[in-house]
Amino acid sequence: MGDLASSDANLFGPIRLRIPAKAEYITLCRLALSGLAELRGLGDDTLADLKLALTEAVSNSVRHAYGAAGDGHVDVTYELHPDRVGIEVVDDGLGFDPDEAPSFDNGELSEGGLGIAIIETIADELEIESQVGRRGSRLRFVKRLP
Repeated sequence: MGDLASSDANLFGPIRLRIPAKAEYITLCRLALSGLAELRGLGDDTLADLKLALTEAVSNSVRHAYGAAGDGHVDVTYELHPDRVGIEVVDDGLGFDPDEAPSFDNGELSEGGLGIAIIETIADELEIESQVGRRGSRLRFVKRLP
């Protein structure tokens, strides 16, 4: 096990949560993050930003990867380091084009069209692995801590 003072040390090991791909379970992901935030003493603003990014990432998997039926699951992995928090969201649903611009209907942004942009704004690092026509998506973001 690494030195806890090292920026590479994961304070509690990766914490993994698997939820059914249904909107009502997104709250569990947020609650787990809140619990980890208490252990690290994250500030309210940082926690609010992380919750928003997490909610957007998990909502994308729930809403788009599996559709209305929600037949699948979403895996969330939390990594808490002394200098950063990493969150990974993985599903086995329908892939998407991460480079696709938000869509507009009659000049209005369609619902959910800014999720990735919101995460990009909050996160210091963002990785997305997904392709149209392939199953499975992986989104990982990192927020550096003060």
